[in-house]
Amino acid sequence: MSIRLTKRTVDAIRPAGRASITYDSELKGFGVRIASSGYLTWFVEYRPGAGGRRVSKRRMVLGSRELTPAKAREAAIEVLANVALGKDPAASRQREREMSTFREFAHRYLREEAAQKLKRGTVVNYEICVRKHAVPTLGSIKLDALSTADIARLHLRIGQTKPMTANRVVECISSIYRYAAICNLVPYGHNPTTGIRAFREQRRERFLSSAELARLGETIREGETVGIPYDVDETKPTSKHAPKPENRRTFIDQYAAAAVRLLLLTGARLREILDLKWDYVDLERGLLFLPDSKTGRKTIVLNAPAIVIIASLPRMSSFVIAGEQQDKPRADLNRPWRAIVRRAGLQGLRIHDLRHTHASFGAGAGLGLPIIGKLLGHTQASTTQRYAHLDADPLRRASEQIAGQIAAAMGERRQG
Repeated sequence: MSIRLTKRTVDAIRPAGRASITYDSELKGFGVRIASSGYLTWFVEYRPGAGGRRVSKRRMVLGSRELTPAKAREAAIEVLANVALGKDPAASRQREREMSTFREFAHRYLREEAAQKLKRGTVVNYEICVRKHAVPTLGSIKLDALSTADIARLHLRIGQTKPMTANRVVECISSIYRYAAICNLVPYGHNPTTGIRAFREQRRERFLSSAELARLGETIREGETVGIPYDVDETKPTSKHAPKPENRRTFIDQYAAAAVRLLLLTGARLREILDLKWDYVDLERGLLFLPDSKTGRKTIVLNAPAIVIIASLPRMSSFVIAGEQQDKPRADLNRPWRAIVRRAGLQGLRIHDLRHTHASFGAGAGLGLPIIGKLLGHTQASTTQRYAHLDADPLRRASEQIAGQIAAAMGERRQG
């Protein structure tokens, strides 16, 4: 049936035991469906694309009785105008309803893309960025609705206290959107992180002095033998369950102690030591053959002190630094490291600073930056360049030679 759809004509429709559909006599495709229960639905029908009899019709619901006939007609006209421009409003609405939230797709990215293609350490960092920073603020927003302004506000808020973390969060979100484009969920090139400028990062360089190294070694030995004492906040209710003062000690197992020493003696990265398997160790030649690292396949030279440490460890697992499970590497060194740093008075010292310290001793001994870079596994000379200011011996020899000649020419007697 086709009539002019107005409030009067629609109210007059009485379905006889089954739903009835009535089309508007003036606007093609615009109609109303009234169920046998009396429930009313406004709709518009159209053929998407180029149209024609070979293209199936789509029916798009416009609303129910909350729309007046005039408002429903306006909505139908707008839909048909978009169809005339080559759009498919019903399909767009369906995609919008099925669009993942940022939370849903971020976890999909970590599972499908990051875990399969990125280094394990990068995946762990991205998981932290998603769980602690991005999802709590952006998680419920649809993937295609997230704006640059949303991410910029998050970046600014995190950056007020942790600028480096803020930059890593934006990098993570950018990677998520690159994968979303591959999955055809957003247009290719659509990335709301575009244009967000990173905070300036001050690279930290902490090197242990000989006195600090002495305190570090003494603390590790204390943790291995009698344990490192710790204090309890007596004002907290849980303090009554704490051990007696004489029993408040943190013991460091031999594997954790060995890991810290190896990090310092070899200059290796944390995961290179914690993920080290016995299959990678060649004590006879004094080498570690890592099938994968941050920079790919890598060989680490073992010095005599490092060989002694590895040779003394019982083979309790397939991993040199045994963890709680034989088939899995140790997760981290956080608990023993915090105890060591606190006891040794090395506040702010990071585990990665042990690698810097290893390099600084080599630079200070005048071994040369290319050699140091090779030992650390740097693939670019610019990475090793940060230790250039410590490589003082060649400069000192040159300065001594020049000054000696000048002093001799002046008839000055050399001092010192």
